Amino acid sequence: MQQDKNDIRPGQSLELLKALHILTRDGKMNQDSRRKLKQVYHLYQFIEPLLQDVKQRHDVVRLVDHGAGKSYLGFILYDLFFKTLNDTSHIYGIETRDELVTKSRELAHHLGFPGMSFLNLSVADSITSDQLPEQIDVVTALHACNTATDDAIHFALKKQARHIVLVPCCQAEVASELRKNKAVALANPLAELWRHPIHTREFGSQATNVLRCLQLQAHGYQVTVTELVGWEHSMKNELIVAQYNKDVPRRKPAERLKMLLEELGLQSLEQRFFVD
Repeated sequence: MQQDKNDIRPGQSLELLKALHILTRDGKMNQDSRRKLKQVYHLYQFIEPLLQDVKQRHDVVRLVDHGAGKSYLGFILYDLFFKTLNDTSHIYGIETRDELVTKSRELAHHLGFPGMSFLNLSVADSITSDQLPEQIDVVTALHACNTATDDAIHFALKKQARHIVLVPCCQAEVASELRKNKAVALANPLAELWRHPIHTREFGSQATNVLRCLQLQAHGYQVTVTELVGWEHSMKNELIVAQYNKDVPRRKPAERLKMLLEELGLQSLEQRFFVD
């Protein structure tokens, strides 16, 4: 199926889309590729204004993409935004699979994208790695599984990121703790919300993201939670966007966070959802 020119943004490198296997060698696009490109573009619409905000405030923009995978997002961001800046702005892709890191490095070199680096690190290890700058402007983590999303939040807090973009995935830790404490918690009528295993999983996922939002608010971030439309094939399509704002009230979210952990019997996770 021949691609519709309207599917591709102006200025987008066709060579890049072919390298990412979104376009075939002869410039065609199938339905699956069109959906994939639409998803990345939809996310780009959320991130581009954040990059513009940073650029207006600083000479350069530094973005870290956690759990980068094949780095679809990073390459699209660089191609549509970073490559026209003509400065030392930089994208860092963090990925644990060495073969994907190697391929991304080779592709960046082939395309002449000098402002892209790819590091073979876990999200947790990246927090203390000296391979990354002390301050990062934008942090993204798309489908970083389970506690990797929390590690990405810790990374963003340490790096004083102005913007954080998260699509959480596979939140299992809270559900596990809810199961452990179920016998005691059932004295609380609210525990009926997670009595049954399927409810434990779903409520645990919901509670995890609520706790994350409170944590971010308690650190001075204004938080927006929405649905990442266009990702209907995935049940994990909740989008959390946080922007640092020194005027955001911190005390009340911190108190609510602590109260919620106590109410749900999750005191053991206070370190995970820490508040300074």
